[in-house]
Amino acid sequence: MKITDVETIYLRLPQVEERTDSGQDVLIVLVHTDEGITGVGEVDSAPMAVKGAIEGPFSHTLISGLKNIVLGEDPFETEKIWNKMYRQNIYAGRRGIAMHAMSGIDLALWDIKGKALGLPVWKLLGGGFHKKIRAYASALFGRTPAETRERGQRFVDKGFAAVKFGWEPLGQDEATDIALVREARRGVGDQADLMIDAGLCYDTKTALQRVRKFEEYNIFWFEEPLMPDNLDGYKRLSEATDVRIAAGEEESDRRSYLDLMDRGGIDIVQIDLTRCGGLTEAMKIASLAADRGLMCVNHGFTTYINVAAALHFLASIPNSFIMEYVVEEETTLRDQITFQKFRANDGYVEIPQEPGLGIRLIDEAIARYRQ
Repeated sequence: MKITDVETIYLRLPQVEERTDSGQDVLIVLVHTDEGITGVGEVDSAPMAVKGAIEGPFSHTLISGLKNIVLGEDPFETEKIWNKMYRQNIYAGRRGIAMHAMSGIDLALWDIKGKALGLPVWKLLGGGFHKKIRAYASALFGRTPAETRERGQRFVDKGFAAVKFGWEPLGQDEATDIALVREARRGVGDQADLMIDAGLCYDTKTALQRVRKFEEYNIFWFEEPLMPDNLDGYKRLSEATDVRIAAGEEESDRRSYLDLMDRGGIDIVQIDLTRCGGLTEAMKIASLAADRGLMCVNHGFTTYINVAAALHFLASIPNSFIMEYVVEEETTLRDQITFQKFRANDGYVEIPQEPGLGIRLIDEAIARYRQ
């Protein structure tokens, strides 16, 4: 089997609102083969920049569009292809956009392998740690503390025993921040786990002040309160509180995760399969985390392609325990472009059993939103 083409498809809602929701547009990556098997991947990044990183021409031996690098390769040789993409695009590809682009191709390659062999990807990865995994309801804060309380109650009523709120309007002032977290706790009740995603909104001193205030509300983790390169700040924060500090969705490749784990001292390692280098790299990151006694969770606020990849990943590592499951109620592409929805039942999501990632695209929706 050989790779014959790499296709990128940019989907976008007719109206994209100014909110922190990655589900309003998406870049899908399709890898085609000479045996008629097509793999599906996704990238959560700047879509047109990733499209250029994949479709761009050959420049010289250390800079090339990724499509040129993988054409003619055997899709089963995922480790070899990953390293070839990294080395032959090393000027542009060690972090960021190009690593994101590699993620989409890598996910599609694993999808091809599973489809060709008739096996789910988690079996190819040697997994089987979960048949289903606990999910936490992931949502943005309400516009007010009262709306946040109401949303928390709705999510618990749907069967979730863990809820995360994040981003705006957190970070306006101390009184508002405390009110948001207080009402979030009231909404989910005393028994549910409550996570707070600060969305990079604090400096180190403010984060230290806020986490001490939030401790009163028994939060399970405090996510990304600082800018990702503020490793010294993360270290100070982790050492100052018993609240778990979570981060990682901004990172790409294992070296940046090592910095976050070893220099930043985080407790929960968040891995986005569509940014970190795909499943090939995510498995290495999870092993490094396990060596340090750290738990891994997925990050994903986009489509069910990302969710599917995350489920296979989490089922294949020993240091997973919960998954991010988006319950944001605004209009997104999430429920419109794939047949599979991966619903959370009583707060759990079942691991896919279909070959590959277990995802099929809805052609009519792809045509409707394609740019």
